[in-house]
Amino acid sequence: MFLYICRRIVYTVPIALAVALVCFSLVHLAPGDPLSAVLPPDASAEVVQRITQAYGMDRPLPVQFMSWLGRAVQGDLGVSVASGRPVVSEISSALSYTFVLALAAALIGFLFGTLFGTLAAFFQGRWADKLMTGIALFGVSVPHYWLGLLLVIIFSVQLEWLPSLGGGSGPWFNRLRYLVLPAVTMSFIPMGIVARTVRATVSELLGSEFVTSLRARGLRSGKIAKHVAKNAAPTVLAVMGLQFGYLLGGSILVETVFSWPGTGYLLNGAIFQRDIPLLQGIILVLSMFFVALNLLVDVLQTLFDPRIRRS
Repeated sequence: MFLYICRRIVYTVPIALAVALVCFSLVHLAPGDPLSAVLPPDASAEVVQRITQAYGMDRPLPVQFMSWLGRAVQGDLGVSVASGRPVVSEISSALSYTFVLALAAALIGFLFGTLFGTLAAFFQGRWADKLMTGIALFGVSVPHYWLGLLLVIIFSVQLEWLPSLGGGSGPWFNRLRYLVLPAVTMSFIPMGIVARTVRATVSELLGSEFVTSLRARGLRSGKIAKHVAKNAAPTVLAVMGLQFGYLLGGSILVETVFSWPGTGYLLNGAIFQRDIPLLQGIILVLSMFFVALNLLVDVLQTLFDPRIRRS
């Protein structure tokens, strides 16, 4: 197992380097001059040249990439062009909000997705199956921003139960009230995907010879469900791990709709301000989280299912 983990870590290194190269290249391939967003229109040529040299933008792109990568490995992602603050400070303060939001959405999606998928599998072909499958299909299909606006209109404007903008402050209960609407909005897609995965996996297991032999041996339904859950866990775990990665990186629209001060909201501002150092830093950090999460899911899958390690 130790050798397997070491091998997976070694495989991750070239992937991380490729991700860093793509992050750097995509930002520089975008049209427009990044300095135009922070310099006044009447800035002199001397000021433009001094700022360009200060951010190293006058050097060739390969040199810029190697310099940026070398500093990034040491935890230095540069200084934000717009705010003048270190990029690491900007990202770290926003990352905590995004992590809390993604974790809450993943938990809601996992719990309800597992419940709906299990009910659909055990009542396959009946009205409960059709209802759960319909909810799962709605969760996969509905656009985040549309659902978020709908929830704001109902629960914030009409009923006035929950706040709709910001991350909250003060006691934890007050912060929790601000978290509810964006977390529920983001949970619909993982809920739908987990429900469909659980339904397909559990249905297949219930019809397998393995479960038939357990029933023939006289095992109770509770123990059979325990065996089915253990065998379905690796598949559901892999899907949930990937969904958590998508939630971390795909929260731009939801955080913008709710003005949630996370990395998605920060990324949206960096795009409009053409803040290249901040943009590169956010994309790199989120991408590395996704790579690390894939590694963690692979290791956990192997722990649950030794057949993967042997293969």
